[in-house]
Amino acid sequence: MKLINNVSLGGIALGAGAILLAPVVLPIVASVAKPLFKAVIKGGILAYEGARVSLAETKEVIEDITAEAKAEVVKEKEAV
Repeated sequence: MKLINNVSLGGIALGAGAILLAPVVLPIVASVAKPLFKAVIKGGILAYEGARVSLAETKEVIEDITAEAKAEVVKEKEAV
């Protein structure tokens, strides 16, 4: 009984309103939220793929520079 005494009429009305409006509001929210979430996920996938390509290109450049540096070291040792 004590729990019922602590609940205000406004809280009950708000809860009842939410229960009554849920079948109407949830499909609308879902129809708006689904494309939004899908766009966010798609953007994340595209960013990930772009980062992978960029990282692969950077790795290739570093490998090329390393190979050139090693070749120069060998060339300098042969000159001595």
